[in-house]
Amino acid sequence: MISTTLLTDIADFVNNEIAKIVINSSYVITAFQKKQVSESTVILEYIVPYGSVENVTKIEIKNMDDAILSSNDVYIPITADQLITQRVVVKEG
Repeated sequence: MISTTLLTDIADFVNNEIAKIVINSSYVITAFQKKQVSESTVILEYIVPYGSVENVTKIEIKNMDDAILSSNDVYIPITADQLITQRVVVKEG
């Protein structure tokens, strides 16, 4: 069993690695409304502005070197500015 302290330390590391969100492989978001660690979970909040994309179909979390840390296929229609909350949970496999 991995200790809660180690899981939180890993979540802190992941939080520090996250530099940007890339929507649909083209629209880049670097300003976060929230980017924090709560226990072993990284909580991200960011806005996808109306008009930036018609629909969100892919969300990628990237580091400063553009390496993909996480990639998710989704479907979110953008009919107004959209606040998205995303959680990255660090847990024992």
